[in-house]
Amino acid sequence: MSFWEQKKVLVTGGTGFLGSNIVKILKKNNCKQIIIPRSKKYDLTKECGVNRLFKEYQIDIVIHSAAIHGGIDFNIKNKGEIYYKNILMNTFLMEYARRNKIGKFVSIGTVDAYPKYAKIPFKEEYIWDGYPEPTIAAYVFSKKMLLVQGKACQEQYNFIAIHLLLTNLYGPGDEFDPKKCHVIPALIQRIDKAIESKTNEIIVWGDGSQRREFLHVEDAANAIVLAAEYYGGSEPINVGTGKDISIKEIVDLIVSIMGFKGKIKWDHSKPVGNLRKCFDISKAKMKFNFIAKKDFNIELKNTIDWYKKNYKYIGGNTK
Repeated sequence: MSFWEQKKVLVTGGTGFLGSNIVKILKKNNCKQIIIPRSKKYDLTKECGVNRLFKEYQIDIVIHSAAIHGGIDFNIKNKGEIYYKNILMNTFLMEYARRNKIGKFVSIGTVDAYPKYAKIPFKEEYIWDGYPEPTIAAYVFSKKMLLVQGKACQEQYNFIAIHLLLTNLYGPGDEFDPKKCHVIPALIQRIDKAIESKTNEIIVWGDGSQRREFLHVEDAANAIVLAAEYYGGSEPINVGTGKDISIKEIVDLIVSIMGFKGKIKWDHSKPVGNLRKCFDISKAKMKFNFIAKKDFNIELKNTIDWYKKNYKYIGGNTK
């Protein structure tokens, strides 16, 4: 019998980009009792909604992947809402998991938790060494408080709460809403729009030199399930590939795959965030034997193919 076969697992955000992949990996591991709360029935930003959820279901493990966030523009324009809703949801979920003696609480953090000028590669011990990139600080601190709350509960109540720091995700099923999407889906959609409208130029924020690390969503989900089974420490763990790539290189790859023949114009006036983000991934390998397996070039093409089948840009709208 596998570890997961008799476990009752709550996956918040279980229908979202990351959450749906977590559910898929759990099912592959023979987990037959997966609870996915829907916002219409359980408002996780309200204590009464969280309380009712834990009263109605017996739960062994919580994997908390739900969050309110988006790309740079969304995060800049919605700082107050992002902080308020995330801090309430995160706090209530962990507290009620603790009160109900849940076996383990897995919270999902972000690479953005690292200080703006942290040394590269990011090591877990650097996380409190300075202030994060200001444009996303509201989101970051709502996430980092999960780490604080989890460690406090582990020390006082012996409650097991682990915190995983995920790098930037990509893959089929990603968010392509222009108001919320991150860099890869934003670029794919922008280039597709230019091709469809026969525009000979697209504008990209920054100068292309900023570097980011990208993790396929299935690799991320696999890491989360492994950590939920094998890791029980209070210290955060980086989950990524340990390899970064420049935004210019990504643009060039997408242009080549999609066949865009126009020019790329770099808008230096727009915010670009940290110049570089890249993880030290040694602890994930050591603590729960995680190594990312997906090839970026192959999976970028697969992501574009998925987009064309599901979100193809037509006349200014997606479908």
